[in-house]
Parts: sequence; C-alpha cells; structure tokens
Amino acid sequence: MEVRPYRDFLVELATASGDLIRPYFGAADLQVDLKADETIVTKADRDAEALMREAILKRFPDHGILGEEYGAERPDAEFVWVLDPIDGTISFASASPLFGTLIALEHNGRPVLGCIHQPVLRQLLIGDNETATLNGAPVHVCHTPSLSQATLLITDVVDVPKHQNGPAFDALLKDVKIVRTWGDCYGYLLLSTGHADIMGDPIMNPWDIAALIPIVQGAGGVITDWQGRDANGADSILAATNPTLHAEVVRRLNP
Repeated sequence: MEVRPYRDFLVELATASGDLIRPYFGAADLQVDLKADETIVTKADRDAEALMREAILKRFPDHGILGEEYGAERPDAEFVWVLDPIDGTISFASASPLFGTLIALEHNGRPVLGCIHQPVLRQLLIGDNETATLNGAPVHVCHTPSLSQATLLITDVVDVPKHQNGPAFDALLKDVKIVRTWGDCYGYLLLSTGHADIMGDPIMNPWDIAALIPIVQGAGGVITDWQGRDANGADSILAATNPTLHAEVVRRLNP
C-alpha cells in the first residue's frame, strides 16, 4: 500500500503533539496523577492524545484509534492509529529526555508506519518496515557481531524477574559489553540509529509496541517478543541489530 499520504499526516500529528508537550517538560508546577493501574499520567499525556485523536477524526473519520489514555474507537476499522502520547512518563515527569511520542498506523491489523518523536531534542524517527529516517535522513542499525561487543538497553531491570526469566537475564548482562537503562521508546530510537545493539522490555501494552515494529524493521533490525515470536500483538519486546545476535539473545533469555 502507498503510505506517503499517511506519512505526511503522521508528521503533522508528531509536530502538533510535540508543540503541546514541550512547554510542560521540566515545569516546576507539572501535576502528576496516579491512574487506576498505579502508573502515572500528566496533563501533557492527556492533552496530547486528545489533540491527536481530534485531528485523526477530522482528517480520517472512518479510521480507528487506540490510545493509552482514552482507549479504543472503531478498533476493527481497516486503518487504526495507535497512540502513546508520552511513552516514558516517569522520565518526562522527572525532566529526563528519555521519553517520546509513539504514533503508529495499522492496516488490517498490522503496523505499516510508525514514529518515535522526541519533542525536546526535536528528533523524529519514522519507519515503514522497509526504510527508516531520522529528521529525514536515512538511518540503519549497527553491525556489532557478538554479545561481548554489544550495548544492551533495558527500561527497568526490576521488571524482568516479575515477568520473564530473571536469572537468565542476569546471566546475559554479564556477557555484554555495556548495560544501560536508556529505556522506553528512546532505547529503540538508539538501536535503530546505530547507537545500541539490544533493547528489550519484558512487559508492554499494544500502544507501546505498534510504532516500534516498522521502525526497527525499517532500520534493518530484528524485533520480536521476548521468546522470539511475532511482535505484533505481543506483550513484550526484544529487538536486536541483526538475526544472529537476536537469535543468541533469545536463546540465552529462554534456556
């Protein structure tokens, strides 16, 4: 399918939501609320999603929407926009730039277009499963050949034993070169632009995942769930820069 018209609209959504989010970053009076699931949310999260939903319904009234803050609308439509207005709200609320806005377009249930937008650093990474660009310039994953030379990123090491095989993960950490918690969507931006080799999250929601698939694949990487299965519809993610490295990590995490 031709994604160019939707890509242009995706850029509009990212730009508009970024303009809304940016003034809240680092604000001393930023109000942080606790949701029913005990995750945090801010006015920036809610207002950015509301802005994007309104724009989508105005431009494409027949399209569906799935968003973190306001749920699903026409989820069975041919085209569905998947929105996470601020992925990494803990970082955002702490004035750390390791967050971003995730926007994806699904066609018949599969992501065909996605972006990670970091509005403070003004980085817009877009992927379509075949190519990926950062601020319009092509980007690719790096080609680190082995675990011993790899940089591994994880959003939160504490979450791993809660949802996956903790001892296997701890053993893996000893065999990579560098481990950092440069996580949430920004970790996938670093991987897709050649600055990291492995990125994973042991538990995720649909709005966390959809945009990552066309980005990582477009940059030449491999993305699956924690067990190496299809990332689409998964509840965890494991991404790596090449099939050999990815296969080795999957094997080590699931002995």
